[in-house]
Amino acid sequence: MTIYDKYILPKVVDYACKQSPNMQQRMKVITLATGNVLEIGIGSGLNLPLYNNENVKHLTAIDPSIEMWDKNVIDTNNLSFDFDFVKAYAENIPEEDNSFDSVVITYALCTIPDTSKALEEVRRVLKTKGKLIFCEHGKAPDKAVQKWQNVINPLWKRLGGGCNLNKDIQLIIEENGFKMDNLEKRYIPGWKPASFNYWGVAKPN
Repeated sequence: MTIYDKYILPKVVDYACKQSPNMQQRMKVITLATGNVLEIGIGSGLNLPLYNNENVKHLTAIDPSIEMWDKNVIDTNNLSFDFDFVKAYAENIPEEDNSFDSVVITYALCTIPDTSKALEEVRRVLKTKGKLIFCEHGKAPDKAVQKWQNVINPLWKRLGGGCNLNKDIQLIIEENGFKMDNLEKRYIPGWKPASFNYWGVAKPN
């Protein structure tokens, strides 16, 4: 791990993810989580205060970056639901089959190298009637913006810890065993190549 990855990148990612437009997007989806919940890519724990305390029984959070998790400022001992953090990758979730009522992914699919394997794992750990709750930035609908996304992406990915600007989030989810139960898409305030958002709920086919 480089000095940049260990000391600078976590600060950059945390700063970007906690900006007001992104936090407003998180608020639209996090309250939909119910029961036994898995959050993939918890980062610095920005979603923790947003969960509906009455609906969540237990939250298991995974992230491969201890450096990001160390930036968490929430005392998890004072949460009104049980909580566990596990250092793990989305492509290899260390949980039993059919364990979760809800899986939450916010601004993390963009960084997962093998999204097909990750979503296969999500299907495995979700209960039959479980739901995938997501909020992501990705491929824009406008050709001019797409062009810039594609041009900038190699450098952006290198500096952003694997973050991609141009992933087609809807297509990725639907091609990997899920059907949309609810989906919304639009630009949120910010730099256009990084501000086209997809959010909603998908269920296993």
